[in-house]
Amino acid sequence: MTSRAAHRPVGTVTRGTTNPNRLRRMDRWIAAAHGAELRRAADPVAVDLGYDAAPWTAVELLQRLRTVAPHARVVGIEIDPARVAAAQPYERDGLAFRHGGFEIPLPGRPLLIRAANVLRQYDEPEVAGVWQRLCARLAPGGLLVEGTCDEIGRRHVWVALGPEGPRTVTFATRLGSLDRPSDLAERLPKALIHRNVPGEPVHAFLRDFDRAWAAAAPYASYGARQRWQRAVRELTADWPVTDGPVRWRQGEVTVAWEALAPRS
Repeated sequence: MTSRAAHRPVGTVTRGTTNPNRLRRMDRWIAAAHGAELRRAADPVAVDLGYDAAPWTAVELLQRLRTVAPHARVVGIEIDPARVAAAQPYERDGLAFRHGGFEIPLPGRPLLIRAANVLRQYDEPEVAGVWQRLCARLAPGGLLVEGTCDEIGRRHVWVALGPEGPRTVTFATRLGSLDRPSDLAERLPKALIHRNVPGEPVHAFLRDFDRAWAAAAPYASYGARQRWQRAVRELTADWPVTDGPVRWRQGEVTVAWEALAPRS
């Protein structure tokens, strides 16, 4: 007989706070970066892992993915059974909710797993194991997006991973709320937030970003967007920025993971 422990979801219950439209920056990036892969798939399944006490983020993810992949389906997965029960009245075509955790209890492999504000409550040494476990559940060509944002989605940093591991780190912000790029340090994902100290690459990156931002101050008269774009362009001389002006105009910049990965 199979034990009940074998069916116990992997992970712990998170705090449970969420707000509508909180993950819009991440969702828009996913649609742009992964939309073609979702369109090509016969059954493009996306997972909203740890959607918290209300199902808004899963509902919104489906809406945004369907702008680029009309047949996309979203499954919200929560480790708290009460949250799953509360979300199930929102189920509709293409949207379902399931009880589970990092094991991703689906019959097949999803093409996307989004885990926002989940690992922030775990210890840093646990992150690599969780990443590995989630990446192992991805379909070929799949993407894991894991990161942290503030309560209303003004500042957001996430890591994008494929089945082989981490690929990039994206910094995204509402530019009108930004004093300097290093303000985003408070929203670094768990794998990086404790590494924002001298001697670590992410600290050097944010230091250089602040310097480029200061040097771009004359462009502020044209607006924060122009200043951000100029600062990011300066960064490309020394850092492997992987995106271009189309994304920079959205208040984003994406950097290769290898350049920011912790030294140890």
